[in-house]
Amino acid sequence: MRAALEIPCRTVLFDLDGTLADTAPDLYAAQALLSREHGLEPMPFEAVRDHVSHGSTALVRLAFPEAEGERFEQLRARFLEIYAENLFLDTTLFPGMESLLAWLESRGLKWGVVTNKPAFLTDPLMESLGLAQRAACIVSGDTIAERKPHPAPMLHACELAGCRPAECLYVGDAERDIQAGHAAGMSTLIALYGYIDGTQHPDQWGADGMIHEPREILDWILGTLEPVRRVENT
Repeated sequence: MRAALEIPCRTVLFDLDGTLADTAPDLYAAQALLSREHGLEPMPFEAVRDHVSHGSTALVRLAFPEAEGERFEQLRARFLEIYAENLFLDTTLFPGMESLLAWLESRGLKWGVVTNKPAFLTDPLMESLGLAQRAACIVSGDTIAERKPHPAPMLHACELAGCRPAECLYVGDAERDIQAGHAAGMSTLIALYGYIDGTQHPDQWGADGMIHEPREILDWILGTLEPVRRVENT
């Protein structure tokens, strides 16, 4: 891992669930209600939280491991219906994230979101968080044909934000985030505060670094901007 980014960072891109926002409480509530509808006792929150970044398929599979085929798809559709109706009850930005975004904006740096979450969930969630108009780009799982770990969503985000991949830092909490970022030519950070379960080994994902809280992103960005300032001031 490098101590800091090697190329000046102009844009910071975030995964949504488990990186930008703590969506686990509302996703867990949707899974718990689905379980109750089928006469099952909901799983404890601690057993569900770290699976949230893997999406609706993983959460339904976790609660209904025997479900297959049409029944699984029906359960998943109902889960998404419940979640869409209760999208922003307990979801918040992670501590320190709002200050980070405000700092980026105050320095003229751009930020955006690249998520595998479908747009019918991403867009109202970003609106509810008050971020939709502030983001330079929002790329959802169905914005284009490909999804992470494919690099295409990352490159599309660059086009929307008007920057080069080499000027981007991507922050995520899943291995596919790091794979997508690197394939697109971006530097990457792993959000260890996100949804990473005990079976995963983020130290083996090949990221440029790992952070325990959003404010640590500033250390990386300042490490790239400071040399630029010295050159500009000579």
